[in-house]
Amino acid sequence: MASVVSIKNLTKTYGNGFQALKGVDLEIEEGEILALLGPNGAGKTTLISIVCGLVNPSSGTALVGGHDVVRDFRRTRAMIGLVPQELTTDMFETVWNTVSFSRGVHGKKPNPALIEQILKDLSLWSKKDNMLRELSGGMKRRVLIAKALAHEPQILFLDEPTAGVDVNLRREMWQVVEKLRANGVTIILTTHYIEEAEEIADRVGVINGGKLLLVEEKTALMHKLGRKQLRLELVEPLRAVPSSLALHNLTLSEDGTALIHEYQGDEGQGTIASLLSTLAAEDIHFRDLSTRQSSLEDIFVALVGEKAGEKA
Repeated sequence: MASVVSIKNLTKTYGNGFQALKGVDLEIEEGEILALLGPNGAGKTTLISIVCGLVNPSSGTALVGGHDVVRDFRRTRAMIGLVPQELTTDMFETVWNTVSFSRGVHGKKPNPALIEQILKDLSLWSKKDNMLRELSGGMKRRVLIAKALAHEPQILFLDEPTAGVDVNLRREMWQVVEKLRANGVTIILTTHYIEEAEEIADRVGVINGGKLLLVEEKTALMHKLGRKQLRLELVEPLRAVPSSLALHNLTLSEDGTALIHEYQGDEGQGTIASLLSTLAAEDIHFRDLSTRQSSLEDIFVALVGEKAGEKA
């Protein structure tokens, strides 16, 4: 599939010397949902701001639809909808006027039917005549999404779109996201709710310290980097792991009632079969077993922690 956003060796150093991006390369495919994960200050917002033409890069290039975001700003910006973190709206304007005005800013002709549909999709229709200052924080965030969609962008950037939003509203937002993707819109989101990325993203990128650590298809990432855990509940507790089991990467629970075996997601089942055979030979019996797969959050924490350790 063709790349709709192409980023090459992108760097950004601010006037105070802070290097927010350090040689980022990223290809974003048309029609995909890409989740960018990273701690505060990792470079997520700077990367989005450069692609949206709000910040100029120090070096490198960013292309949207084959057009340079610096040289062809108007053309690329017209393709992009942006939902920023900050609630930046005119508090004394109505919802309807705010969203309609956003469409006009991008040079689009009025389309009341489209604005109505967007507001209904985001459960804002009943608030269309309310001034923004009368809305809750979650409702104001919905208005930001409506503004970003008003000019029918091909690419939608969502920078922490569900921060401070209740669970029900979050689900409604993701239903809208899925509908947009079905209509061919490319979606890039940053989020602190890793379970959201795990649920809806096609690919996941992890950024930290201005560097893109990896970009992987979500399922492949969890298979390759995710750890699995086998827990064996013992019939009789042990004081220590027998030396005959030293090769099986086992730990003993604090109360001695369970053996825990960790292995990489891409390891075969042969190691488990070998472990069970050794346990039988040692006359160690278990009454129950359970397995656990690493979550995307586990992988993210491990990656960021690993890179932080390399710096130290």
